[in-house]
Amino acid sequence: MTYLLLKYIHILSATLLFGTGLGTAFHGFLAFRSRDARVIAAVGRSVILADWLFTTPAVIAQPLTGIAMAIMLGWPLTTGWIALSLALYVFAGACWLPVVWLQIKLRAIAKASLIAGTPLPEKYFRYLRYWFILGWPAFAGLLAIFYLMIFKPDVT
Repeated sequence: MTYLLLKYIHILSATLLFGTGLGTAFHGFLAFRSRDARVIAAVGRSVILADWLFTTPAVIAQPLTGIAMAIMLGWPLTTGWIALSLALYVFAGACWLPVVWLQIKLRAIAKASLIAGTPLPEKYFRYLRYWFILGWPAFAGLLAIFYLMIFKPDVT
């Protein structure tokens, strides 16, 4: 695989990761806050599907292409901005994985409330707070990674 092809895949997957993440977070946030179990269950399903179809492949492609490009260019993975990017990527992933789990739980709780004809329980709102809180550091981490990839600052 040529360097430019790897770079193309890397940029495309970064775009998908960030764009799909931001789009599904916004869509999910509006639906999850609606308190309407029917809306939450339907939107929750599409948010989860988008994560599986777009975000997950991008999550896999990002480090594979990034590391491959660094190796091709002879840059050690311990180079400051690369090491920091990798650390931030792991951090963002550590926030994102529980967010995915929480999305699945939020949808399941809404679906159960819909079937039972009951209001959303307090557990739903607690999970929603966790989902919202965990999304911010993941988002900030990805913004920082974009900065590092573009400017490649001399960080030690």
